[in-house]
Amino acid sequence: MTDLTTRWLDLELRSPLVVGASPLTDDLDALKACVAAGAGAVVMHSLFEEQLVEEQMAAHRFIDSRINMDAEARSFFPESEVFEMGSGSYCRRLELLRNALDVPVIASLNGISPGGWTQYARELEEAGAAAIELNLYDLAPDPSDTADTLEQRQLAVVRSVVQQVSIPVSVKLSPFYSALPAFVAGIEAGGARGLVLFNRFYQPGMDLDELELSREVVLSSSAELPLRLHAVAMLYGQTGLEMAVSGGVHAGDDAVKAVLSGASVVQVVSAVLADGAGALARINREMTQRLSGMGYQSLAEARGALSMENAPNARAWERLNYARLLHGWK
Repeated sequence: MTDLTTRWLDLELRSPLVVGASPLTDDLDALKACVAAGAGAVVMHSLFEEQLVEEQMAAHRFIDSRINMDAEARSFFPESEVFEMGSGSYCRRLELLRNALDVPVIASLNGISPGGWTQYARELEEAGAAAIELNLYDLAPDPSDTADTLEQRQLAVVRSVVQQVSIPVSVKLSPFYSALPAFVAGIEAGGARGLVLFNRFYQPGMDLDELELSREVVLSSSAELPLRLHAVAMLYGQTGLEMAVSGGVHAGDDAVKAVLSGASVVQVVSAVLADGAGALARINREMTQRLSGMGYQSLAEARGALSMENAPNARAWERLNYARLLHGWK
């Protein structure tokens, strides 16, 4: 039997299957079932910078609207417990999960700008987070915002968060970078310890009957995996960051491909949302059978075997293969 233990963000995990950031954070029983089925760690849903700012602005509006209610109201301020600002409820949930689960619980921050809000990262550490996953997703609707400006702003966010905590920080990226290895080098120089490739974005749909935007959640499929595999295989050996594949892992072979490309762990969400914790047990079983059949004794032995650095035909990862693939299509 192949040993599936792995190391991720200085954490020893009994399995490379990680429950990624999702609504499952709010269902303790479901998370317990995932751990029993073989999950090696759990990532909480994101604490969004925009939500923190909106809560603070709502509180100010609430107070300001009452300051001049009457002649004696200038000294009136509502008690602080009337509303909650900041990361309090998130940290309480984190503490609950940390105490209830016997695997590492990783907190998640989603930010777009460096600044004081990143001090919430310290609160997450104090609440018991084993690590922090930092999501970088920054739209650039302003035509004066260049790619370099955007990337430098994101790297400043990474440095700002890393400086706030002593626990490891991983960075979850979108696939929309023209020079990914160079940007990843900046992330590593900023002090991050891990990389998650790639984020999936739930874009609004369109309701043509009502002529308005609609919220649509589309689960991933294994068809999304090759984009992740290519990035991980290209980066393996070029960076000291430990990598995770996120998006498109639905079967044991998907997870094996990620490891062979160079991933330390895989994050699974859609498969669990669709089929429950049993999906993790199935993927774990299929992964073990496949790796054992290939003769690998451990995950570490298999990692990176088909990366660009180690693959027997590494040129298949390169751009030239694109032309050959098109010409060979039948």
